[in-house]
Amino acid sequence: MVSSMEMAQPAAGEGAQGRSTREDWLRLALQTLIRDGIDRVKIQIMARQLNVSRSSFYWFFKSPQDLYGQMLDHWLAKNTGPILQRSLRPARSITEAILNVFECWVNEELFDPHLDVAVRLWARRAPEVLKVVASADQQRLDALTEMFTRHGFAPGDALVRARVLYFTQIGHYTLDIREDMALRASRTRAYVLAFCGQEPTAEELARFGATIRVATGTEARPG
Repeated sequence: MVSSMEMAQPAAGEGAQGRSTREDWLRLALQTLIRDGIDRVKIQIMARQLNVSRSSFYWFFKSPQDLYGQMLDHWLAKNTGPILQRSLRPARSITEAILNVFECWVNEELFDPHLDVAVRLWARRAPEVLKVVASADQQRLDALTEMFTRHGFAPGDALVRARVLYFTQIGHYTLDIREDMALRASRTRAYVLAFCGQEPTAEELARFGATIRVATGTEARPG
């Protein structure tokens, strides 16, 4: 913790600095977590990278723990919120419902796999972070289970299918499997069939294909 004098005055050699914002600190902290791990999310290191005094950190955060909490809040909003939203989206069939969830797997604006893996690695070393991750996993699984239940699956069957769907995708990211998007898209029908035992319609697959093209920038977004 810096002293009140350090907070009031810039450190020596830091007279010609720029300004920072809360978003600058948080963005850099998340980028550092993904690239280098939580051990490198340090005030002094980030202050040098932002070209600001380390004391400026305390304009935006009460403590490093406050920053960590806001990093986890960002992760929850970024990676859990969209899964819950798409699990709850009205769908005419379970196959359409699954494809709604698949949108999270093909669009990093909806789900950041690199951030998810980084937070899970952090959680292995921090029990308080592990609790947050476990709670988020349960929320995601509950939403997926309810999705299967709404479409007529028995509770036990819904739970297992939700777990298979979710664990398959999280395992894909954890193992760092690299696949061309075109190859992944070509397997969509087979994955949907494996997860629910029902064939998606040609119309559903076509809509999802359009979603992939928009997410990957190969098709213009609707105006």
